[in-house]
Amino acid sequence: MARTLQQPSHRRRNKIPAVLATATALALAGTGLALSAGGANAAVGNLVTNGGFDSGLAGWTCAGTATAVSTPVHSGTGALAATPGAGDTAECTQTVSVLPNTAYTLNGWVQGQYVYLGARGTGGTDPSTWSAQSAWNQLNTTFTTGANTTSVTLYLHGWYGQPTYYADDVQLIGPGGTASPTPSASATSASPSASASPTRSASPSASASPTKSSSPSASASSSPSPSASSSTSNPPSNSSLPKHVLTGYWQNFDNGSTVQKLSDVQSAYDIIAVSFADATTTQGGISFTLDPALATKLGGYTDAQFKADIAAKHAAGKKVVLSIGGQNGAISVGNATAAANFANSAYSLIQQYGFDGIDVDLENGVDPTYMSQALHTLQSKVGPNFILTMAPETIGMYSTAGAYFQLALNTKDILTVVNTQFYNSGGMNGCDGKVYTQGTIDFITAQVCTHIQGGLRPDQVGIGVPASTKAAGGGYVNSTVVNNALDCLATGNHCGSFVPPAKWPTIRGAMTWSTNWDANNGNDFSNNVGAFAHNMQ
Repeated sequence: MARTLQQPSHRRRNKIPAVLATATALALAGTGLALSAGGANAAVGNLVTNGGFDSGLAGWTCAGTATAVSTPVHSGTGALAATPGAGDTAECTQTVSVLPNTAYTLNGWVQGQYVYLGARGTGGTDPSTWSAQSAWNQLNTTFTTGANTTSVTLYLHGWYGQPTYYADDVQLIGPGGTASPTPSASATSASPSASASPTRSASPSASASPTKSSSPSASASSSPSPSASSSTSNPPSNSSLPKHVLTGYWQNFDNGSTVQKLSDVQSAYDIIAVSFADATTTQGGISFTLDPALATKLGGYTDAQFKADIAAKHAAGKKVVLSIGGQNGAISVGNATAAANFANSAYSLIQQYGFDGIDVDLENGVDPTYMSQALHTLQSKVGPNFILTMAPETIGMYSTAGAYFQLALNTKDILTVVNTQFYNSGGMNGCDGKVYTQGTIDFITAQVCTHIQGGLRPDQVGIGVPASTKAAGGGYVNSTVVNNALDCLATGNHCGSFVPPAKWPTIRGAMTWSTNWDANNGNDFSNNVGAFAHNMQ
């Protein structure tokens, strides 16, 4: 969530050190060692033709506006420069021969807004990774080919209507197949069901851009089996929450909206997410301090008053959680030490203030393994009444292979609700493979369908929308659209052109950014969506 009206920025940590992967592969090749696959031996090396684009676009097939440039480059004399249009992502592909049942490492250097690197047709879970940085940064991913896979299609692309992106030094490390690599027939020749990038069957808004953390991966039309959830000795109990809940974010800062004390938060909100915790100098550690400027504007709002307001919300049957992240959040949990630090510091704040749990709104990257570890440790400390909510960007829940979706699945056993932000995202594929434009009922219901088909229970999925046109860069819908979307998902009534393949009467509810913008908009969201959600059967 943004502290200002600017759309959130994105930075994604690389999960696999490509230098190490490349060095290991080259060391194997240098010593004459080979990887065995399907009974055949082959030397390990880089299988990409002209991965550095020093020979122009030779070996690549590109859609839209693409060329080789001499500056900026990561190394050598050339790099790819491609500019997406309103109806294309400026995708460049290359088909490479591989061996079945074999592990491969894919990496490349990129810069620009929303640059994607991945592979299709692997015979397993197609990999994809992305970043949005103005400087050169390396993307890394891995995959293992299927039993009958002899070629894969590598791809690079940007995002609809976004500025030019650059790519250089693309490598696929592993043993080569028997055929010579050849360019793919076209940039869109791969099957949509295997596609790691969004396909287009409509024309979403060219001006909107995707905005929430984690990497988009396989197409929304694919639903790999979710990984097993981690177990815990204290399964959560959210029995004190209504069947359908309203979640709202309370701003611990003033960005031009209506300022509120926590006691001012509208009574319709069942879960209040206090925004935001701060990162400390200890890796993974978090802290919380009332914003002094806000406190002054509220007439001297003190810690004691804030704690009393939390207690009063509890007395009214509400839950108050501490949100981590947001647009400017720099909280990183990428190893076991950071996970322990996060759990310990979060538990200290829960004890100090009386928070009921944690909301995860990490917009600058998330490690699903160690963050899951941290959250499970924290839940074991808090006990069965621990509340865990999440608010990923839409693109973070685009596929089960994405890091944010993986986090949701990894914590499914302790997860209360995922309220994906269905805004600031442009057009997205729904669970039926069709593209829907943000700010519509079809966009919301088709995305919810993706989340449920991906492995989350309906009672763990909610709708996230801005409370007013001022609260986000795009994607606002009025309260009637939200109510119709909830009714469509629960009963099959009041749907748009997309009708979900099943009815989910336990759909959890709706969330908004923020309670402050809701107040600024005449409490339209809390009054209307709150009443509708609480009256749902």
